[in-house]
Amino acid sequence: MKLSTKGRYAVMAMTDLAVHGAGRTVALAEIAERQQISQPYLEQLFARLRRRGLVLSARGPGGGYRLARPAELMTIAEVVAAVDEPLRATRCAGGDSLVGCMRGGARCLTHDLWEETGRRIEDFLSSVSLADVMNGRLHSAREASAFAKAPSARPFESAASAAV
Repeated sequence: MKLSTKGRYAVMAMTDLAVHGAGRTVALAEIAERQQISQPYLEQLFARLRRRGLVLSARGPGGGYRLARPAELMTIAEVVAAVDEPLRATRCAGGDSLVGCMRGGARCLTHDLWEETGRRIEDFLSSVSLADVMNGRLHSAREASAFAKAPSARPFESAASAAV
């Protein structure tokens, strides 16, 4: 599955806004400079984010954008969905999982694998808030996950070394 630049840049920009927008509005020019994203592209993304109620805008001197609600209450899945990024891993068109991508509407042999992968990615992105990203909490989760997996690997290593 591929997440396009639209979704990735929206998440980058919203995380930047969460970090730098505490108590103030942030101009898109600032975000564009820090994140090295073109300002016209950000304007397109923020128009969509505003329509979906994720950001509020203020015009005039000192204007810009701010989050519509706290970063802890905004998920990455919401941000990606707001810029119209589909999170599908299958190549099938539409949302009907009964109709496949092959001739005659048949489903390919790996359809269920990719459909479940897409669901898990969606679930993961729905469980991660902007605050998690801006506070680096994902790194800790990865370390905890690796630690949890480590004990199950040790008996295999012991059995393998005992067999030698």
